[in-house]
Amino acid sequence: MCGCRHSAQDQTLHLEGEPDSSAAPTSTLAPKKMPKSISISKQLASIKALGKGSDLEKAIATAALIFRNSSDAEGKLEKATAKNLLQTQFRNFTEGQETKPKFKDLLSELDEHTENKLDFEDFMILLLSITVMSDLLQTIWNVKMTK
Repeated sequence: MCGCRHSAQDQTLHLEGEPDSSAAPTSTLAPKKMPKSISISKQLASIKALGKGSDLEKAIATAALIFRNSSDAEGKLEKATAKNLLQTQFRNFTEGQETKPKFKDLLSELDEHTENKLDFEDFMILLLSITVMSDLLQTIWNVKMTK
């Protein structure tokens, strides 16, 4: 929907550390080298425009990097990967929501998504929808802001 595309630099991050396919393996039991991933904090630090960025800008950039690091070469996220990210990266917001009708409806909509993949816009709408219905949001509203 949003038309986000991976740049050549993004592809380099995905391909970094992959073995040379022309090299013959020394053993059929030799483990494949997995691409080395760069931590989100290091990726954020490499974005000069965010050096003096606000907390909100850094939060959105973090979500964008997590999406990009998990998406395919077309900038799309498999539904199974999206669900895994919700369980691993967003569990404090999803915890306790499993039995609530709105949450069940949201996951049903995700399952019925016709493309089988989510773009960044769809992913962010999913995160915001879960945030709005979560119990954690009420806790956040109750945080004391002044002394």
